[in-house]
Amino acid sequence: MKIRSRAAAAVTAAFLAVVTAACSSGPDASAEPDGGPGGLAVSHVHGLGIDPADGRLYVATHEGVIAVARTGEAERVGDTADYMGFTVIGPKTFLGSGHPAEGSGGHANRGLLRSTDSGRTWKTLSLGGAADFHSLKYAHGTVYGYDSTRGLLRVSTDRTTWDTRAEIAATDIAVSPKDRDVVLATTEGGVAGSTDGGRTFGAGSGKVLAFLSWPAADALYGVDPAGGLHRSADGGATWRKAGTVPGGQPQALTAVDGEHVLAATQGGVYESRDGGRTFTERLPVSSAGGH
Repeated sequence: MKIRSRAAAAVTAAFLAVVTAACSSGPDASAEPDGGPGGLAVSHVHGLGIDPADGRLYVATHEGVIAVARTGEAERVGDTADYMGFTVIGPKTFLGSGHPAEGSGGHANRGLLRSTDSGRTWKTLSLGGAADFHSLKYAHGTVYGYDSTRGLLRVSTDRTTWDTRAEIAATDIAVSPKDRDVVLATTEGGVAGSTDGGRTFGAGSGKVLAFLSWPAADALYGVDPAGGLHRSADGGATWRKAGTVPGGQPQALTAVDGEHVLAATQGGVYESRDGGRTFTERLPVSSAGGH
């Protein structure tokens, strides 16, 4: 058991290093990927969501936010900034974080951003220049953000003032849809849990996962560093493998509900309507190397 635990930790530590490197670099013209659909460049995906206003899939990438219609047409809806933590919280209303497009000026770390026009324009609400959220979750009328600049969980009920909570080395967080105080984080030692709103976390243990999404009390999803999709009906105490996301190493995961799952890997953005048993490609990723 100890050998397997060390091996799992080593694999996840390597994955953490790759994710950190991929998500911390700014736009790099020398590494411009090949064009995807309609000439769109998609080298690395940071977030996924469905806008209730139009039903389209929105993909937050290193090169801006891309909207994908059910028919397959894709368009960049705004600028080419690097959008990191990303979540759809209502019709046409997104929260995000990240870095400005090359040459556009502004803070290198843009803090908490909000768009009310489906990603076409963005406004910094708070922590401009001070925070870079690599994971944003919205639950119970509250924003939970993992600030990679200091390895901190930050929580806000008004999107302006923030409560600084635990310091933890994580790639992603998830919040129970039933209990605002139950927060999970993916670490190199496994999933770490908090029962006090993220003020303290236990040690990471159990399933080694890269990203989490928790749309319903009995439907917690996690994807491992190899693309295996796992589901827990008991808040992460036990897991069963639901399927495998195509395309290799994962880059993002969002479960819209208990059966509707969106996932991005090195190979593309994929959608499942049957709880992860089967996937269809929605958008190719044109450079496996990413940024």
